[in-house]
Amino acid sequence: MGRPPFGVAPSGSFRRVLNGVRGRRYFSVHCNRHIRALGLVDRLVRLPIPLHRAFSAHDGQRPFFPFGNPLRIMFPKGSYPSVETRKLLFAFEQSLAENLKKLSPKDASDVFTLSWMTLAIEFLSHTHDSIKTLMNELQLPVSDWDEKWTNMYLDSSVQLLDICIALSAELSRLDRGQLLLKYVLHLVDISTACPSSEELAKAHLYLHEWIERIDSRSPKLENCPAIIDSLQGTLGLPKVKSSKGKALMRALYGFRVMTVFIFGIFSATLSGCSRPSTDVHASDGFLWFEAFGDLQAVVDGEFKRQFGSGKVAAFKEIEAVKVCASRLYDLTNDDSYKEEPAQDSNGINLEDGSSITPGKGSDLRRQWLRDCVTNLAFGVWTLGHELDSLSKQADHFFQIILMGRDALLCNLRVSGVTHNSRAIHKNQ
Repeated sequence: MGRPPFGVAPSGSFRRVLNGVRGRRYFSVHCNRHIRALGLVDRLVRLPIPLHRAFSAHDGQRPFFPFGNPLRIMFPKGSYPSVETRKLLFAFEQSLAENLKKLSPKDASDVFTLSWMTLAIEFLSHTHDSIKTLMNELQLPVSDWDEKWTNMYLDSSVQLLDICIALSAELSRLDRGQLLLKYVLHLVDISTACPSSEELAKAHLYLHEWIERIDSRSPKLENCPAIIDSLQGTLGLPKVKSSKGKALMRALYGFRVMTVFIFGIFSATLSGCSRPSTDVHASDGFLWFEAFGDLQAVVDGEFKRQFGSGKVAAFKEIEAVKVCASRLYDLTNDDSYKEEPAQDSNGINLEDGSSITPGKGSDLRRQWLRDCVTNLAFGVWTLGHELDSLSKQADHFFQIILMGRDALLCNLRVSGVTHNSRAIHKNQ
């Protein structure tokens, strides 16, 4: 079957073929051949009738292009961002990829440290600040935001605030437990004298209280896995027409993926969750995709190793203190390590509260106690320092999200008032 000249209405039989799948494939191949040979605009100028009226309405036939105007398919509005927009987006995604590589730990087990988590939260804060900078450089005011973008940001931000509140509460609970350990160290201080039996008994009691506290979980953490799963379910790139809007949505998508991933680790490690929400599926086509995949592989592998050995993942700094506290708890509980009553030269016991009896056994027990107390003191100092650093970063991130949310709501109110004022002035 022959084909009609380009731009001439085909016959009925040929038109029926065009309207089918084979016809669309036929048109695609031959139309592209004409475009390459003569140029699309040049050919369209030669059409005897307008392109969208290849068939007149009165003949009852479908248009020549049953799938729409080819100009809109090949050159959709807003699909080609400006050079400046592409440059800004490239810089943002490239920076995100480089920072992700820096976040990857040298030792996989370091992901279970408070110090690494501090770096991760700092990374999120820096990424959010970069998005604000990108918005300013794109010159995309909130008044130009689509309603779907606004709702997405407001919904996700309030969920992030809930997670921050729960995690900050847990960090505060752990920090308060430090007071118990510091008092224990005061009771068993052997730098000047050996602790009495009463002091050892008190230390044993407070150590028991701290171990129970550290093994318990805050009720506020119970909702975190569900919130993170909800955030993960909303990950996606919304359809946007404007090139600047697409750039902003790509940046926000990257931030949301990183946030869900990092807070999934944070929540799982603090709550002892057996199924951490670290399996985040990100879309490819981003400059940071490979770096994120590498980091995710490291974290997932370490979680599987921890859970495979039957242990619940926990932060190393907390585990180190727990080991020392448990050892000291056993020492203060064992009667063989407790104070022996001192005797005078006649073998008569001195009054209660005297120091440990001098001798070889007492020196050995004192050395064990000294080593245990020294290790516990170092662990308590390290844990306190890391808890303080992480708490500050978590609070800073909370403030960033809160201020960003407030700024968005404020700008929406201002733009709404301006719009209403213009409408009233126009009606007058």
